[in-house]
Amino acid sequence: MTKINIEIRETNPKDFEDIMTVEERAFGYVKEARLTADLLSDTSAEPVLSLLAFHDKKPIGHVLFTRVYINEMSTTQPLNHILAPLAVIPEYQKQGIGGLLITEGLNRLKEMGSEMVFVLGHTDYYPKFGFIPDAKKLGFNAPHPIPNEHANAWMVQSLHPDGIVTSKGNVICSVELNKPEHWRE
Repeated sequence: MTKINIEIRETNPKDFEDIMTVEERAFGYVKEARLTADLLSDTSAEPVLSLLAFHDKKPIGHVLFTRVYINEMSTTQPLNHILAPLAVIPEYQKQGIGGLLITEGLNRLKEMGSEMVFVLGHTDYYPKFGFIPDAKKLGFNAPHPIPNEHANAWMVQSLHPDGIVTSKGNVICSVELNKPEHWRE
């Protein structure tokens, strides 16, 4: 496999159409693109971290991290995030671009002072980047029930040097992501 040169940077409002194109192409439908657009305009999701990956100035991947809260939506509590969604256009999938976006995002979240990151995703993929399956076992309930057979898909990763130091409890996402339809298969 040939190593390709990828540039990753934080998005700005001018990138909106590129983000929508990447999301639609990656998933093959508009649901994730609509969710991304909603999250980018949701003030309860702030501070967000939105990263685009480029190859030869062409946008090929996107990842979005939005704020989550534990037990109540209070901005005085420590900063925590959730990764959703992660998108790479089909012709660039399985080349490590998603991993580059995740790793860059986690590094930037650490710099922002975020203590934990959650994800609901593939159990064969996200643990490669430090996510621990079944966050509920560690005391963090998903915003909506996760069936037992998919419990390991609800994952968490501490970004704090002392490990998990945040109070345990119910994870509350931003208003847009907290809707039940985003928590079903």
